[in-house]
Amino acid sequence: MLVVKDAVSADQQVTALAATLAAQGRYPLLVFENVAGTRVATNLFSSRPRIARLLGTTPENIHRSYQQKARRAMNPKVLRRGPVLDVVEKRVDLSKLPLLRHFETDKAPYITNGVIVCEEPGNLSYHRAMRHSKTELATSLHSRGHLWRALEIAREKKRRLPVAMVIGAHPLFMMAASARLGFGEDERRIAGGLFGSPLQVIKTPKHGIRVPAAAEFVLEGTLDPQAKVEEGPFGEFTGYSSNRTTNTLFRVDTVMRRKDAMLVDVLGGNSPEHLNLSRVPRESEMAEKLMARFPSVTRLHYPNSGVHFHAYVALRARREGEARQVMLALLGWDPYVKTVIAVDEDIDVTDDSQVMWALATHFQPHKDVLIIDGLPGNALDPSASAAGTTSRMGLDATRGPNFDAVRAKVSEAALARAEKILKKK
Repeated sequence: MLVVKDAVSADQQVTALAATLAAQGRYPLLVFENVAGTRVATNLFSSRPRIARLLGTTPENIHRSYQQKARRAMNPKVLRRGPVLDVVEKRVDLSKLPLLRHFETDKAPYITNGVIVCEEPGNLSYHRAMRHSKTELATSLHSRGHLWRALEIAREKKRRLPVAMVIGAHPLFMMAASARLGFGEDERRIAGGLFGSPLQVIKTPKHGIRVPAAAEFVLEGTLDPQAKVEEGPFGEFTGYSSNRTTNTLFRVDTVMRRKDAMLVDVLGGNSPEHLNLSRVPRESEMAEKLMARFPSVTRLHYPNSGVHFHAYVALRARREGEARQVMLALLGWDPYVKTVIAVDEDIDVTDDSQVMWALATHFQPHKDVLIIDGLPGNALDPSASAAGTTSRMGLDATRGPNFDAVRAKVSEAALARAEKILKKK
């Protein structure tokens, strides 16, 4: 953890400091004592080893541990009181809410760690939001996920949708909010599984929405399916500023916060934190599905360089075409992934250089590539067609059954001797 006691501007300086550290290969949890008068914590999910520690495991076992814990889902426990009810403001003034501007191209300061909670059906999901007025936020449901579906149902019924936005809670709650579940399944139950005990919640004063009792800030209100507001551009996970938005209006009725509330931020853009927070649950689900269906699969990794659109899969291929079958499954199961590279099990898929070496030495373009066109793409992909479609590609960088080259290697004895010599230096 790195504590910054110097006064820091809320305009891009938090992002600048984290980016400078990342360029040095450093990814600490950052705590700022004074960002325009507010304490700020960010960069929590930038480190895979730190995520592993949160799950009580090692980086190599993140997927297995996450899935095991998530399967022990349990219902939340409702409390009468909690720290988030220390201060309850019914005369809403969002100009007092601490917000950061992450990029020069952002339209305004943004909430990047806004987990919107919906009761009908139970659902948690992340949505960027900017202040529209003293009592309103402009947000985007560009994922067209379960919250969008719930809002469409509310539109048909000609009513607003009650919701609450949680800004800052336990990291395992934040991770659970990234889980991908079926419509009507509740990520609050996944949070309980990750905790190993029920998520402790309170009910918001007006709409009775169950939110973490120890959250930093909670904004209670409604999404208006009829209203449209300007929102964006905003620096998204692709590394580009996105204007693609649903222009959804969030009317805030109540602000709740701890008396010592601090802003828990998620670094925007294609930061390791932004990518890891949403990717670890997705990777875990995909790894389990692939390994259950294809026992030859040994490892799965979505590299930061691929901003959700690339995946590397390692396997112990035994038959011609086996890698293709695995890649087709992943391209079909995960709507974000555009390119999959399949490699042999001795390649470390968390190391881009090893994957690129396998691609350089094992791959022949005329026979080892497969391309599928005209599939629905991610709404934020700047290269997608005007209709939102994309093509997808699989690259088979496995050696294959007829590969007969011998890999150059250094003997174990020589490596041991080198290590012994270097210990004296």
